[in-house]
Amino acid sequence: MSRLGERLRRSFADADRDADPLIDDIGMVGDIATLTRAAVLVPIIEASSPRVLLTIRHEALRAHAGQVAFPGGRLDPDDDGPVGAALREAWEEVRLPSERVDVIGTARPYATRSGYLITPVVGVIPEGIELHPQEEEVSALFEVPLDVLLAEANHLRRSLVFEGSQRHFYEIDWPDQRIWGVTAGLIVDLAPRLRGALGTAA
Repeated sequence: MSRLGERLRRSFADADRDADPLIDDIGMVGDIATLTRAAVLVPIIEASSPRVLLTIRHEALRAHAGQVAFPGGRLDPDDDGPVGAALREAWEEVRLPSERVDVIGTARPYATRSGYLITPVVGVIPEGIELHPQEEEVSALFEVPLDVLLAEANHLRRSLVFEGSQRHFYEIDWPDQRIWGVTAGLIVDLAPRLRGALGTAA
């Protein structure tokens, strides 16, 4: 187990797994029980200054094309719950071997207006691991310093008019890519727990 993993695991050990799901503020999501279960891996790179691995979805995908995302997708019947699904999807999307992931734990799920209930799975991965994005799903990979993602000053509240109503969402300030919507919402929700584990200020 990595030193970073030890610090994070202590924080996740007392997580309230019965907490209500986080609701996507970009619109109503309907009955939670009817949502499709999904999971994403939040891969934190073990380094002197930890970083987070993110993907850019391929422009040809039917949903959320070109957007920044974590590796992930819907749960398959053969998956061992959200952790199994997140690890499988990370292998399929970026060829991240599951045995190289130190799984820390899961956080409360996130309900989206697109019909998914997404469980974030936090894991630590080694620095310098060779990854290969699968072109049909992922157009590119990039990394962002963890402290940038956790800084409350970078959690920008935005709004837009969608189908005649004002909707609100988070966007994280990063110069090269637009990190927003569900991905930003997951990061913002995880930030207090991760800050506590790492002893960083808001």
